[in-house]
Amino acid sequence: MTLHDSPFLRACRRLPVSHTPVWFMRQAGRSLPEYRRVRADVPMLDACARPDMIVEITLQPVRRYDVDAAIYFSDIVVPLKAIGVDLDIKTGVGPVVADPIRDAEGVKRLRALEPDDVPFVTEAVGELARELGDRPLIGFAGGPFTLASYLIEGGPSKNHERTKALMYGEPELWADLMHRLSAITVEFLRVQIAAGASAVQLFDSWVGALSAEDYRASVLPHTSWIFDQLGGLDVPRIHFGVGTGELLGLLSEAGADVVGVDWRVPLDRAAQRVQPGTALQGNLDPATLFAPWEVVARRAADVLSRGAAAEGHVFNLGHGVLPTTDPDVLARLTEFVHTETAR
Repeated sequence: MTLHDSPFLRACRRLPVSHTPVWFMRQAGRSLPEYRRVRADVPMLDACARPDMIVEITLQPVRRYDVDAAIYFSDIVVPLKAIGVDLDIKTGVGPVVADPIRDAEGVKRLRALEPDDVPFVTEAVGELARELGDRPLIGFAGGPFTLASYLIEGGPSKNHERTKALMYGEPELWADLMHRLSAITVEFLRVQIAAGASAVQLFDSWVGALSAEDYRASVLPHTSWIFDQLGGLDVPRIHFGVGTGELLGLLSEAGADVVGVDWRVPLDRAAQRVQPGTALQGNLDPATLFAPWEVVARRAADVLSRGAAAEGHVFNLGHGVLPTTDPDVLARLTEFVHTETAR
């Protein structure tokens, strides 16, 4: 098998596969004891800038679970840190921005990202591509709405009130901010693709906080531009957000080859909402993994059954692996999906 013929890349391209491919969002880290050993006393953003740690943590779930793709170990705020934004990732909180951006002067401080800002990405992705061989590496970046929310709110937010106030009240400033963040995102993804990533995922995690009308007016043009800029690079483009059931058609319209679906919308229904020519990824509820195995198996089988309605299906969770998940259950789930779908 060659890399191009891997089940994951074939499913993303809506081609026949030998089995339904599997990977898990946030598989690199969190629940693995070997990850906690490697990360002991190393701050998250320091780990994300060390090629040796990036490579080791990215490969850990591949060794343990035999998933069909690896995902690059990083964080969506890494490119913001690389251009000089004063931020940190605080344990139990998430990204915290020292000086939130809430006016034109703040937006102007967001400069373009250059490849030389992230040499550790080029080094780590290149090494991973060599190590993985015919197994794909997924690169990723944060979507512009989610990055904007962290920058404006100063950290995680339940209601995104400052973000929405700026979006509603100062549309020109919002457009400038989104344009700058979109350009940073495109360059961060281009660096990963140039170094050897064979697919990319755009995590616009919090965009589900918007109505379809607000998404279409204030986010869709920027996300479409991102996917358009990557269109000629011959890598599948995946788009994912949480709570995006009402936005699935728009996420697809933005230009993604694959739309990630959270656990709230069954895949057969999601297949009816996305544009023709779109594969789906998902969507077992991450909390299911804490139930007895027979429940996990039954629910995973239901996801696979409903996923058959899609033009292509990549099995995944409906959001990231929860930190206290038993790694053995993920290994068993991977084997279950491979066995159940072997053709």
